[in-house]
Amino acid sequence: MTNSNEIWNLIWSGWLAVWPTQLFALIWIGWLISWVAASFWSARTEKRPMTWAAGAYRIPIVIGGLLLTPWVAEAFGARPIWNVGIAGAYTLAGLTLAGVLFTWWARIHLGRLWSNAITRKQDHRVVDTGPYRFVRHPIYTGLIAAILATGAAVATVTALLGAALISLGLWQKARIEESFLIAELDPSAYRSYRSRVPMLIPFLSRH
Repeated sequence: MTNSNEIWNLIWSGWLAVWPTQLFALIWIGWLISWVAASFWSARTEKRPMTWAAGAYRIPIVIGGLLLTPWVAEAFGARPIWNVGIAGAYTLAGLTLAGVLFTWWARIHLGRLWSNAITRKQDHRVVDTGPYRFVRHPIYTGLIAAILATGAAVATVTALLGAALISLGLWQKARIEESFLIAELDPSAYRSYRSRVPMLIPFLSRH
């Protein structure tokens, strides 16, 4: 019993042990479980880039994910550098939830063309409707917004650095994915899409 209690206390430690920051863990756990459960809803992959550079974006994402955990913060003795307060925490939790819901809107709209990796799916085409009319990579936009909101709420140096690294990795993935899709799909159609719709931030530069 003592060992199980120690394991439970280790899992629910740091910002996971304090409400309302626990709310962020619940949002992310719910998103992750539902995202993985829907991973089978995808068309057959016809091609994917096989170079090391094509997967390099995973490095900052993995490192950032580790830094964002409360256990790394405890190991380094990191403490919040500001306090957002109860109202601020709930506001940032709302932004986190909005971000992950935006990813789901994009995924449902993309349908069977969705893939976790950079791939060309069967019957792949340029999608420029739904959330894709606002940004070219709405799933990454939603994730970046949610991750940055979570990092701001936790407010440790490790969490902020982790959120920044994950955002960098997703930006790198978007750039690599675009180069791949331009080569694999109709180049004129994708370039036309790029000229009309910003990559990650609505209403800003198109590149």
